[in-house]
Amino acid sequence: MTKMQNISRRQALAATAAGASLPLAAPLYAQGRREMRMATSWPGDLAFLSGSAIRCAEAIGELSDGRLTVEVFPAGTLMGAFDVHDAVGNGDIEFYHAADYYFQGKHRAFNFFTAVPLGLMQTEMLGWLEFGGGQALWDELAARYGVRSVACGGTGVQMGGWYENPIESLSDLENLTMRIPGLGAAVLRELGASTVVTPGGQIVDALFAGDINALEWVGPADDLAFGFPKLLATYIYPGFQEPHTVSSLGTNLELWESLDDRDRAIIRAAADRENTRQCSDYYGGNGKALSQMLQEYGTQPTKLPDDVFDQLAEIAYRVRASVAEEDELGGRVNESFLAYQRSIMDWNNESFAAYFNRRDAAVPVFDERL
Repeated sequence: MTKMQNISRRQALAATAAGASLPLAAPLYAQGRREMRMATSWPGDLAFLSGSAIRCAEAIGELSDGRLTVEVFPAGTLMGAFDVHDAVGNGDIEFYHAADYYFQGKHRAFNFFTAVPLGLMQTEMLGWLEFGGGQALWDELAARYGVRSVACGGTGVQMGGWYENPIESLSDLENLTMRIPGLGAAVLRELGASTVVTPGGQIVDALFAGDINALEWVGPADDLAFGFPKLLATYIYPGFQEPHTVSSLGTNLELWESLDDRDRAIIRAAADRENTRQCSDYYGGNGKALSQMLQEYGTQPTKLPDDVFDQLAEIAYRVRASVAEEDELGGRVNESFLAYQRSIMDWNNESFAAYFNRRDAAVPVFDERL
């Protein structure tokens, strides 16, 4: 009997979004005011992601002195988690808050604007988007679907996921049916695993139904909220699949182009603020949650063997490169991303990596706080 089978559904903490589908109504444009809607891909009670969408909406209202108001609808209330991109592109709603790799069925290059295995971390990703040509490529891709998207928060480095048993070799991945999105899923499929992209609010149900036997989401803070430590025994690190995952704010392109410079600046400023706030929220929350999981559930993260990680990395680089075969734009996105990553590699090794490796070298043994 697995660990998951020892508890009832009632005991599990499933973060699901409640509510029936609501009709789409036209926004209000009166006396210079705009009342708009934002649909998200997140369950309403998932604090770090839904909270980020709410903060962004509130910031738009505050920065505009109330002229622009945005009502937020969690996944499953106004529409399904993965329907938001179409809805914004079609003009049914004004904004979405999501992760653009959910829409890779339209074009696999959307992965590069969310997360790439063995790719860019938070400050690197924002650097590529803002100063390395990434945003212009994102604009070009999103415009094909009637959307204008910007980074609006992010998770930082993610964990490797939850499993019934430790992963000691690549063969241990063959019998998995894992909830994992993006290019990381493509890597696992090359190794014989099955993958599904389950919305956050449906993951626990999928586990109980036996539709999946492994999963990855973000990290300890969300994992604790979902109750994953009660359901699966093995928590793997490091994650190869998502070194930083961008939350995106998508705006209907016609709306975006109709706004004046002031209102565009307000939306960009609200999104930029969330790039700092959400990632900071996750870093602090993950640290506290990991300690709580250890104390309450005895969760001890298990290190993925170096040779397994190296083999996953080799496949991941091939999968990344394959996006260039999508079309000419996919080739330019892949080339730009790789060029930026190469350009900062030496600096990272001599600054961030060197510092992290030595940071605790001289911690006083008598200071229990450190």
